[in-house]
Amino acid sequence: MAQKRLGVRIGVIAVLHTWGQNLMDHPHIHCLVTGGGLTVTGWRSSKRRFLLPVKVMSRLFRGKFISFLKKAKLGFPGTIAPLKEAYARFLKGLYAREWVVYCKPPFHGPESVIQYLGRYTHRVAITNHRLIAWMEGRYPLPGRTMSMGTAEK
Repeated sequence: MAQKRLGVRIGVIAVLHTWGQNLMDHPHIHCLVTGGGLTVTGWRSSKRRFLLPVKVMSRLFRGKFISFLKKAKLGFPGTIAPLKEAYARFLKGLYAREWVVYCKPPFHGPESVIQYLGRYTHRVAITNHRLIAWMEGRYPLPGRTMSMGTAEK
């Protein structure tokens, strides 16, 4: 899309995060996306706040992601064969849901952006600090509960 719209090749770093702060399944990705891209003559910045409008990114990401899931041709051999139909229904349902692409500009320059992403690439599900606090009765596990879209400590 950036190639068509701006005539540039962008840069993206993506990190898959499979759990939330409550240690339950919550697959999502964190991405760093350049605010412009390279052309044959050099760098071209986006004239807008973000490379693409956020709603466009949400719909585009949803469509591309689901398309890749469909093309993956997952196998359902033997005893899990009945899951094939359930998986197909699951994929159809994904189109009906709104997908959230949360965008924000870099906060204090490139160094802090890299530090932010680094916290996600080197994170474990539960830190020693949280385990010790829990053992001392200062911190309830799993950490947070998600209820109706809000997180409570």
